[in-house]
Amino acid sequence: MRRILEFGGVAAGVVLVAFGVAAIVLGVNGQNTVQSNLKQQQIVGTPDMTPSGIAAEAKAANLPASIPLPTCSVANQKITTGAKARCFAQYMQIHAYEATGGVPYSQMPRYATANGKGTNDATQALKSASGQPLDNPARDIWVTETALTTALNTSYMASQLAMFGIVVGIALLLSGFGFVILALGGALNEGGWLFARAQKAAAAKTTAPASA
Repeated sequence: MRRILEFGGVAAGVVLVAFGVAAIVLGVNGQNTVQSNLKQQQIVGTPDMTPSGIAAEAKAANLPASIPLPTCSVANQKITTGAKARCFAQYMQIHAYEATGGVPYSQMPRYATANGKGTNDATQALKSASGQPLDNPARDIWVTETALTTALNTSYMASQLAMFGIVVGIALLLSGFGFVILALGGALNEGGWLFARAQKAAAAKTTAPASA
């Protein structure tokens, strides 16, 4: 029984250590992949990408106060991490709002009109040479913005998942080492300090005088 507990504890510890190392390696590789791909895009924050700068622009564009403004800053910084990519995406969204007058994609008319306001009535829309109604060009801003910010936010999510993998890997390593130490130290062995303490407590209970 003693040997079985000993080998079982050591085996469990070794397995946990192996999984911990694997999780850390995968997490580090994930972080490196995110940073490498972001560097290839050569993205640099514009000078207005500060909380004060974007607040002034939002006020000048008469954006609704209900639109949340970024609180981070990536002005003139290279976007090389997931956190910076997410921050950059937040500023891109405000820029899109400024270009569309604070109107989101779902609320924009589908077709273009001469007055620039747009319409959902195809009969009132501007027509192409072939007579087809022209799409509202302002909607293309949101299509482009959504595609780019989705990619940037995905980089942030991948970076966070990689960090989570590293944290889990460290926890598995500590647990694995703990199992090995306990097994080799005799805590899980029959006759070890854990069992001896339980046996001592049981013996004391047995020899204690019965209450009157």
